[in-house]
Amino acid sequence: MTLRISTGSRGMGGAEANFPRVLSPEQLEKYHREGCLAIPGFLTAVEADSLRTACRRVIDEMNPKDHQRTVFSTTDHEQSRNAYFLNSGDNVSFFFEQDALDEKGELKVEKHLSLNKIGHALHWLVPEFKRVSFSEKVKGVAKQLNFVSPAVVQSMYIFKQPGIGGEVTPHKDCTFLSTEPQSCVGFWFALEDVTLENGCLWYSPGSQNQPTQRRFIRNPDKTGPLTVFSHPPDPDDPSKYVSVPVPKGSLVLINGQVDHKSAKNTSPNSRHIYTFHVIERHNTKWDEKNWLQPTPRMPFTGLYENES
Repeated sequence: MTLRISTGSRGMGGAEANFPRVLSPEQLEKYHREGCLAIPGFLTAVEADSLRTACRRVIDEMNPKDHQRTVFSTTDHEQSRNAYFLNSGDNVSFFFEQDALDEKGELKVEKHLSLNKIGHALHWLVPEFKRVSFSEKVKGVAKQLNFVSPAVVQSMYIFKQPGIGGEVTPHKDCTFLSTEPQSCVGFWFALEDVTLENGCLWYSPGSQNQPTQRRFIRNPDKTGPLTVFSHPPDPDDPSKYVSVPVPKGSLVLINGQVDHKSAKNTSPNSRHIYTFHVIERHNTKWDEKNWLQPTPRMPFTGLYENES
């Protein structure tokens, strides 16, 4: 069974606004052909720095004792299947690096260096992230990607801490944020230079044309873990991946059906990024089995009709 997300009159009307054209025809062609596109200089240095400053403020105000020590790992999903994770869609939650905790779950490093990511409602609850997420530039990109009534459904600040930043295994974002038809697009912003050494993205060009049945869903078996994968991982060919090192301020667009990954950061340099995901609401159904569901506190927020 699926859940239809209503567009509402404001969402439909917003699609007719005169948003700026950001992407060239050549960039659009590459995105549609390969499923991924890097756009250098999308954010100014001031905009990128404002997000890092806001993140530091959020962490300064966070008391680790007030948050469950939940490790986020794409190689061991068992630890990210608890209620803290499942209920993180409408607030600002904190997820730690596995190597930052000792055997008792206590921090081995200073809290600013202990986190894997913060999610999943930064785009709405923190002003600096809202300013970027609902900017006219972002709306212009969505319009050029033919979104009629897009909504921002989740956001994350991902750290890739020096020396311990975890690997992200090959995956498609639609596995986690499924719609019918599939519509998810990731907006991924480099807040500092992203290199081969500190864990840049890798993607498999054209893999968005290879559908997957794999879903990360709320477990219908109430006696088991809260979330499960519906199918095993798809076959993967590492030889098909290309790297996406980008300078600070770049936007990388990621089709929700393209295979992508990143390596562990073993360098002495961090790799901070901000990312959020957009889905279509017009003639589109949100899968009610997805781990992420809208709540009264945090409905999926329309992109065109909301101001930054």
